[in-house]
Amino acid sequence: METSLILISSLFFLVALLYACVGHAGASGYLAVMAFMGFAPATMKPTALVLNIFVAAIASIKFYRAGAFSKHIFIPLIITSIPCAYIGGLINLPEYIYKPLIGTVLLYAALQSFYTSNKYGLTQINSIALPHLLISGALLGFLSGVSGVGGGIFLSPLLLFLRAEQPKVISGIAAAFILVNSIAGLLGAFSNGASVPDVAPYWILAVVVGGYLGAEMGSKRLKNPVILKLLGIVLVTAGIKMFSTI
Repeated sequence: METSLILISSLFFLVALLYACVGHAGASGYLAVMAFMGFAPATMKPTALVLNIFVAAIASIKFYRAGAFSKHIFIPLIITSIPCAYIGGLINLPEYIYKPLIGTVLLYAALQSFYTSNKYGLTQINSIALPHLLISGALLGFLSGVSGVGGGIFLSPLLLFLRAEQPKVISGIAAAFILVNSIAGLLGAFSNGASVPDVAPYWILAVVVGGYLGAEMGSKRLKNPVILKLLGIVLVTAGIKMFSTI
């Protein structure tokens, strides 16, 4: 048990470190670790959301202080995402649905990592219409609550594709978006009787340290394409594992 605790804590630390570098909180990575370690689906979602909140809070502060943030994009997104994330958190999917859903999320996150790693040189910025931001917030909020991710893995590539802001600013927006949606999703999950393991405080400590170090690096320079590509490889493997255990 002690060896398992140290191993899982170390993996969570590494996930938080790598994800925080790019303004994400690591939910898909935590889900990947738990998939490898054989966690029950009922435990995976609330645990990922709890860890997400701590890392996203640190990343949000770091990127905001570095000037990498846009309230004009963030506020419309969360107006609709927060209630939808709460509703999604209330939904407790059966294992035969949850596992393929998470497998799909992990594979998508992997593609997003590979895609984002090649999008460092954006210079042209486009204005995004308010209705598009509101609709996107609602859809991504609901998906984040159902799956147990904060929504950043979906928001970042969308904003990059739309050229809504510079990559570093998008990372700051994603961090804050993940924070509010993780809180809303977790409240919904807890309202439906979800719980986290008793050893969760050790994991929280691990991700707080990893998240602080990662956000410190990521908020002061552009994200590293190599890190994103390595994350993509890990996520692909975990996604395949989720499908193979259905």
